[in-house]
Amino acid sequence: MSTDWTNKGMMNFFCPGGVYNATPPRVLFGAGMLARVRDEVMALGGKRAVVVTTPGRVALGEQIREMLKDLCVGVLAKAVSQVPVELAEEARATVLEQGADCIVSAGGGAAIGLGKGISLALGLPIVAVPTTYSGSEVTGFCGITINGVKRMHIDLNMLAHSIIYDPALTRSLPVHVSAASAMNALAHCIDVVYVPTANPFTKLAAVEGARVIAGAAPEVIDRPDDLQARSALLYGAYLGGVALTGGFALQHGAAHVLGGTFGIPHGDSHALVLPYVAEYNSRYESEWLGLIADALGGGDLGGAVYDLLHRLGITPGLQGTGLDGGQIEEAARITVETDNSMNPGPVTLPAVREILQAAWVGARPESSSTRI
Repeated sequence: MSTDWTNKGMMNFFCPGGVYNATPPRVLFGAGMLARVRDEVMALGGKRAVVVTTPGRVALGEQIREMLKDLCVGVLAKAVSQVPVELAEEARATVLEQGADCIVSAGGGAAIGLGKGISLALGLPIVAVPTTYSGSEVTGFCGITINGVKRMHIDLNMLAHSIIYDPALTRSLPVHVSAASAMNALAHCIDVVYVPTANPFTKLAAVEGARVIAGAAPEVIDRPDDLQARSALLYGAYLGGVALTGGFALQHGAAHVLGGTFGIPHGDSHALVLPYVAEYNSRYESEWLGLIADALGGGDLGGAVYDLLHRLGITPGLQGTGLDGGQIEEAARITVETDNSMNPGPVTLPAVREILQAAWVGARPESSSTRI
């Protein structure tokens, strides 16, 4: 039965210009699409591309260098998670010395992030080649760690011109990394639907992305070499990235503190805190989070996310990461101090402390109407 939107009252939403809601103008998706990387650099007018990747992806970086041939000036394989500002500054200096006129960022969130960190200051066009499900390649946002705190930067200089999604590049991801990265993509879908910078397009992408991720992620865990499952999960991650262009709130704030300040891997930091932030925010926003819960199979959202966590083989509980229980207070304080005030539930020290304490213990969240 169709919904009669005329009975829903006046619809209001605000689509700000600039970075929020902006998506890359070109997307190539499909197995074997990496072969198009030279064409994408040429489409930019690039003649001196630098390939940015991680030490663990040197082989991929060299493969792309061979594909680019005379259009490549070098491979910068120094990217690490959380984009330390010192590394970003060092990389910018190297790129300037090489005389690069564009960037090919190849790898997971670390490589994508360092490419953004370089372009933030230099304004070089980016061709992104993601190999995980982080979704960062879709946005003009980047978390850069400064003095032990991950600070979000937002700038159109960091928005990729082209994205090349080749699901074959994700087949080498270890199962745990695949699972945590999938939960990171799901976090994008959940944390956007209530922020004031979201619009109907990003919200619909979030709901569909959650549905696709929830269906594809277990298949990837069960059959890691299944290219069809990998393709579906990468598509869900793309939708999560599109959703993320609408903005982000407490989920990302807490995860960035856990990663940037306490060194928890990015995917894990999202995965382990997501059920508890979802449960908390469900007390304050029910319509769109209810749609997300339905996309995950129904029931309360926090519990549904927790059950998916288990299904993917991720052991709940921040205590398993080495985070000391005594550090929860500091993590809560930094999260509150760096909050962007777009969360539906109040971001207070008691609220965040309770969320992180629950995430540290790792028990299944119980739906509650009690407000903190």
